[in-house]
Amino acid sequence: MAQKRTRILFIVIIFIFLIYFFIAARPIPREIVLSSRWINTLETDFIQDAEPPAPLFPSVSGDHYPFSLGLRFGFVNSSGNFLFNREKTQEISLGKNMWTEYPAEPSGIIINNILYGNEIDVQNSGGYPFILDDRIFILGSEQNSLSEISGSGNVLWTYDFGSPLTAIDAAAGLVVTGSLDGLIEVFNSRGERIFHFETSGSRYLVVLGCAISHNGNYIGIISGIDQQRFMLFERAGNEGDYRINYHEFVGEGFRRPVHILFVDDDQRVIYERMGGIDSYNIRSRRVVNIPLDGEIAAIDESGSDGYLFLITSHQDRLKKLVGIRFQSAGVFRRSSSAVDTVFLEASFKSDDVYLIRSGAAGGPSIFVIGGGTTLISFDLEEK
Repeated sequence: MAQKRTRILFIVIIFIFLIYFFIAARPIPREIVLSSRWINTLETDFIQDAEPPAPLFPSVSGDHYPFSLGLRFGFVNSSGNFLFNREKTQEISLGKNMWTEYPAEPSGIIINNILYGNEIDVQNSGGYPFILDDRIFILGSEQNSLSEISGSGNVLWTYDFGSPLTAIDAAAGLVVTGSLDGLIEVFNSRGERIFHFETSGSRYLVVLGCAISHNGNYIGIISGIDQQRFMLFERAGNEGDYRINYHEFVGEGFRRPVHILFVDDDQRVIYERMGGIDSYNIRSRRVVNIPLDGEIAAIDESGSDGYLFLITSHQDRLKKLVGIRFQSAGVFRRSSSAVDTVFLEASFKSDDVYLIRSGAAGGPSIFVIGGGTTLISFDLEEK
């Protein structure tokens, strides 16, 4: 009898265990892995301090990344080799495939294109060059005019504003601007104004940040001081038809330019607020606040595969590399995290920093971080 009871008890225990195993078991979460790829110093013996001969770069193949770190700038490829690496002697503007150096009061400007190995001569520029979305722009010396320059150095269009510009972004053939008076304006590739909006609700109406999504369907704005406001506009139909998708007040606000960008294949918009950043999921219309210490010194502009990296700046040259995992985002959707979370913090000391990430969705990302006079590259994978 005792033996029979023992057998029944054993069967019950096994049955309970099986029920628990199938109901309570959870998959082991996959972890992100940073695998060292290469390390290079900006003080290498191969630095090109002299003017490069023409053509500048007869052949550029594979991925390459512009960098500006400390007193040096240039381009480095995915293998860690410098396309060029030189000392800053004037003001610089860097784009994905173009760069320029110019004096404090420029008259003529030379734009260098590393893909085609040619120079673009811009005569009588009358302002300050900058490169966005592989397009060349000139901001007028009074900051109240904007011109686009062609690949041959000619002015394609010019627009005069009623107030100095305080924020500019470009993507998908569009340009979005924000002004000191709080006006938001959108222009097409011909320089025609197709949308404008006057912000309100703040004591001071200045636009402190703007971004346009890679597909041109969304525009994000940070405007105002006391109160500061985030607004997301969504394309509603034809060219120039935008409407407010979401808005909120985010506190008294910063009195400086504010980081705002679209990441994760335009699924999210990231923007600064006091004490951290907000991550707004466009699909779910849900915003998550992620507390951060310090100020953002550099940020990963792709935010791909459900991860975002940034570097924060603190006192005594202290910097922190911060990794954020988005909730059920990107191609890696196995995380059971209920909210966007910080999963990585690594401290180091440096005066200047650099950060960039690129790679195909679903595959390993190339992650390059810089501090002092050193660039370090990692492969970013989930295992």
